[in-house]
Amino acid sequence: MTTHAQQDLPFPGLAGVPEADAPQTRKDFASDQEVRWCPGCGDYAVLAAVQGFLPQLGLRKENIVFVSGIGCSSRFPYYLDTYGMHSIHGRAPAIATGLAVTRPDLSVWVVTGDGDALSIGGNHLVHALRRNVNVTILLFNNRVYGLTKGQYSPTSELGKVTKSTPFGSVDAPLDPVRLALGAEATFVARTIDSDRQHLTEVLTAAAAHRGAALVEILQNCPVFNDGAFDALKSKDSAADSIVRLVEGAPVRFGAPGEDGLGARAVVREPASGMLRVVDQVAADDEVVVHDPQDVATAFALAGMSASGAAAPTPVGIFRQVQRPTYDDLVREQSRQAGWGETDREAGLEDLLHGGDTWSVA
Repeated sequence: MTTHAQQDLPFPGLAGVPEADAPQTRKDFASDQEVRWCPGCGDYAVLAAVQGFLPQLGLRKENIVFVSGIGCSSRFPYYLDTYGMHSIHGRAPAIATGLAVTRPDLSVWVVTGDGDALSIGGNHLVHALRRNVNVTILLFNNRVYGLTKGQYSPTSELGKVTKSTPFGSVDAPLDPVRLALGAEATFVARTIDSDRQHLTEVLTAAAAHRGAALVEILQNCPVFNDGAFDALKSKDSAADSIVRLVEGAPVRFGAPGEDGLGARAVVREPASGMLRVVDQVAADDEVVVHDPQDVATAFALAGMSASGAAAPTPVGIFRQVQRPTYDDLVREQSRQAGWGETDREAGLEDLLHGGDTWSVA
């Protein structure tokens, strides 16, 4: 068994995780459990993409772990032939943090939904991101509570009529990307369940990143919120509805004209600095160029889709920067304190059986 070294690993985020002994295929990561979601659920597409992607990591299955909370998406660990845990509602990031800190030989993933992560689990998500724990978080966003049969969620649009909001939601929807950027996550991205190529590209970049990575996956719920992302999936409207962010490239979109460039673009107002969408921009120097290290522009781009029903939705990597990870810092602190594995175990025993403990008959 060999272990990846930081300097020669195509996925630096997985440094220290043992390599597989032989090449793997998608079948190696499919469990023997019957996959049970509603027909047409976007979770099927994401599961297929993840199972097809995991062999590329070149890791031992025993050193990959998926932690989920509660919700339709949280069935994920059952369907992957890796280690996993169907944990507590909203607490998957906290459990994943413990794993990442104590087991540097593991690749730790979190699978969660918009209700699980952003309602009861919002606090845990924010702190995992701000601490920069070396975990990859897949947040499935279908803008509704699916498992509990169709109540509105933190990401439901204003006016959404559901069983729990019969007259329409009066809550302003929460944007997972903007939340992650505000928490200073070092990797933030958005993709779509049905776009297999883009989803795989984003997963690859997230796995390569060392630190907290959040990937929002826009995902359809055919039973309780069908068609929530039709504008992004329809061949007739996708070109004008999706803004694909590419590092170093001008932010253009829309059906290309004779020059091969998108007919629409994002520019910055000279006076206010605000972003706006314009048609038929002549020169690239007028268009915003995407820089994943520019958090202010990333925040503005993420908010474009909230500006109205006809507003375009950016997808891709919004932010990608490097800073020390929480788990690496904790382990280094322990090393400097002179604590090895045996020392930590002895220290825990001393704490449990010290003078401030007592026995109850």
